[in-house]
Amino acid sequence: MDVAELVAGLRRLSHATAGHGVLYLPAEISAPEAIHIIGLTLRALEQPPPTKAKPARDCADLQIHLDGAARGNPGPAGIGVLILGSDGKVIERICRSIGETTNNVAEYRALLLALERARALGCADLEAYSDSELVVRQIQGRYRVKHPALRDLHAAAREHIGHFRRFVIHHVPREQNAEADGLANRAIDEACSQGRRKTRVAGGSSPGGGAE
Repeated sequence: MDVAELVAGLRRLSHATAGHGVLYLPAEISAPEAIHIIGLTLRALEQPPPTKAKPARDCADLQIHLDGAARGNPGPAGIGVLILGSDGKVIERICRSIGETTNNVAEYRALLLALERARALGCADLEAYSDSELVVRQIQGRYRVKHPALRDLHAAAREHIGHFRRFVIHHVPREQNAEADGLANRAIDEACSQGRRKTRVAGGSSPGGGAE
């Protein structure tokens, strides 16, 4: 019996009347037919609704690899952010020197930059990847934020995260975060190189000059 026939049978069955503990069927419906219709109805109601196809991922969805590095801890520091679209293609590569600080502060600064760029790009669902176990576990709420220097950075990150529809952060081994690590170290290299050039210019002889 298809759906149309089942509906027609139920309409016929709706003319039944209830008595004291009995159901009086219309003359045109036999007891076995009524039981058959009721059984089919119950089976149809027990079937799960058809599964809806999952909507395609929002084109604004991003995956971001981030890293912060400091040489000397504290020392010259840089941050690197690699932004990938939902298709895996690179949207942005960012490397930025942040002066002198610690590794953990640099990691948080990288996370903040990643969150800011994701929001600027209109991202709704964001997945972040970092090789800093401390930062990842603190953002996940699994580690307490004990160091005073990290509390404000952690609070700022949580505030940004609250603007996303969905946010997930994963801890990954350094080798799976190699490009972001390379960007962070490139930022340090470029800053140190500029510093050396400025030192040479400031301490060098004037053009054409010599000993008097």
